[in-house]
Amino acid sequence: MDLFSRLALACKLPGMAIRKEFNLRLQNSPGALGKVCQYLADEKVGIQAFSLDSGGTLRMVVDNPLNAVGILREKQYVLEERDVLLLQLPNEAGALYKATRLLDSAGVNVEHAYACSVEAQPMTSVVVAVDDIERASMVAGV
Repeated sequence: MDLFSRLALACKLPGMAIRKEFNLRLQNSPGALGKVCQYLADEKVGIQAFSLDSGGTLRMVVDNPLNAVGILREKQYVLEERDVLLLQLPNEAGALYKATRLLDSAGVNVEHAYACSVEAQPMTSVVVAVDDIERASMVAGV
């Protein structure tokens, strides 16, 4: 067993998967985020995670990326796509440290990440964009 496999087992990460993240620019105006959410909801596309910064950059991971691309391009949004890691971690102290330690040990840089947890839930999801998705997925065994 190689070093990366041993680290993955030692970290006991419950789950990692590669997902598509979409980045698009929104106007800084009331209803801009709501419109995107409505367009996707109308077509039964679920938003699994999102982040919106003060400059209007919306990053999101959805449950049906092919449908989402078609919908948003039809509505004239300019999309950028990239592969990201979707981590399923225990909702406990130290879980994110274990995941980042695994990536760090493989020389993988975290470029951005976003997450939210609910206190009463045992698991949480974290979206992590990295500089080398192939190495990160190899380390994670994805």
